Amino acid sequence: MNKYIVVNQPEKWHFSIENITVISSQDYLTNPKYSLLKKARIFNLCKDYSYQSKGYYVSLLAEARGHMPIPTVKNIVDLKALKLVRIVSDEFDDVIQQSLKNIKSQEFTLSIYFGQNVAQKYKELSALFYKHFQVPFLRVKFNHTTKWHVQNIRAISESEIPAEHFESVHIFANQYFSKKRYDTPKLVTSDFDLAILVNPNDPAPPSNQKALKKFIDLAEKMNIYAEIIEPKDLSRLSSFDALFIRQSTEVNNEAYAFARKAQQEGIALVDYPDAILKCCNKVYMAEALKNANIDTPKTVIVHKDNRNQTLDMVGLPCVLKAPDSTFSFGVKKAKTEEDFQTLVSEMLKESDLIIAQEFCPSDYDWRIGIIDDNPFYACKYYMAKGHWQIYNWNAKKKDDQDGNAECLPIEKVPKKVLNMALKSARLMGKGLYGIDIKVVNNKPMVIEINDNPNIDFGVEDLHYGDAVYTEILLAFKTRLD
Repeated sequence: MNKYIVVNQPEKWHFSIENITVISSQDYLTNPKYSLLKKARIFNLCKDYSYQSKGYYVSLLAEARGHMPIPTVKNIVDLKALKLVRIVSDEFDDVIQQSLKNIKSQEFTLSIYFGQNVAQKYKELSALFYKHFQVPFLRVKFNHTTKWHVQNIRAISESEIPAEHFESVHIFANQYFSKKRYDTPKLVTSDFDLAILVNPNDPAPPSNQKALKKFIDLAEKMNIYAEIIEPKDLSRLSSFDALFIRQSTEVNNEAYAFARKAQQEGIALVDYPDAILKCCNKVYMAEALKNANIDTPKTVIVHKDNRNQTLDMVGLPCVLKAPDSTFSFGVKKAKTEEDFQTLVSEMLKESDLIIAQEFCPSDYDWRIGIIDDNPFYACKYYMAKGHWQIYNWNAKKKDDQDGNAECLPIEKVPKKVLNMALKSARLMGKGLYGIDIKVVNNKPMVIEINDNPNIDFGVEDLHYGDAVYTEILLAFKTRLD
């Protein structure tokens, strides 16, 4: 397997590691030869992993390309959630107290390089933090009140390593990069009570009130206790055996924190953090679909260096998408070159990469609902009145915000649409997905893979009725068993 160390500026990289190529983040993100690699391990040592930075995208696109990144996007996002950091550190609190018991000051900083510290006495503690967060360069700050607590944990860049540590770090690096396997935490599953996460202030909830009631009523008939919980209830999550997320999912909102905590505690889950991370980012989706040879509208990942060539590939009008746009929020149409340049300038201020896509008008989109590789509903979503999208959030009347929907039996879905939906869902792993597909000139194209698709009473359940709800509840039973 090819191994690559990805850094912001290779010329400033101080380590010489055998049999590993050092490349720049810009090269990995934009050079087509790296997207074509079939087997690669990517060690992402960028100086910044913040959301939508180059460091973030290196790990995201590595996963989309089927490469094996360290850290993963999940590891990166975990570092930002102090609640999750504390939950993890509580698991090995006894090791923290034992390791730091002889320190006289009220504060202590632990620098972890490839899972090790320059002092042998912190070896076990360093390994535990690395095992959970999988970030090559970590710095953990502790403070002492009645006992030692984690104050914060963050990834650091090579430039933040003290000069006196370099010799040790070089040894650690050679040991680390010569390994054949890289440990990841194992998950366990458990049994019974179901929490359904709902945000009462959600502008576009994935299930209406009647659908939520259906879930609860049918769960009771299947001997599952189901209860609606809200974002303020994170501390209660441990008392449940399963979590069903029925609020809008984004990397930076509480839905991800709930999903990640559930996964760490072995709680049965729909949907997984990986699904949220992947489906909520259009850049990942574009790369993953391309890599799997699944047809989409002509798509370009736009960055500052190729923006002026983009229209040659996608034409006008074109659709521009922020990486984390959902329910048509953050999706714009550029009708002219001036529109395009203005919108791209605005969007690149928020993210280093955005999506430009060929505009493919149609009367409706197919939505195929899939749970754990099984299609269980099919709908045609028609465009909102006088609009080019299913949702028109600027409509003056609420009734005109979204288009009509038609629910059909699975056997009425064209075979090539159904097969494309199943193939797309498999890219994301087991879970609940809604695959949006347009058919233009008899050619199906994937528009979106949704990790948190609508299950609304009176829409998605119109053909199969209660079976739509029970299929999802049975998926929880399978996870718990």
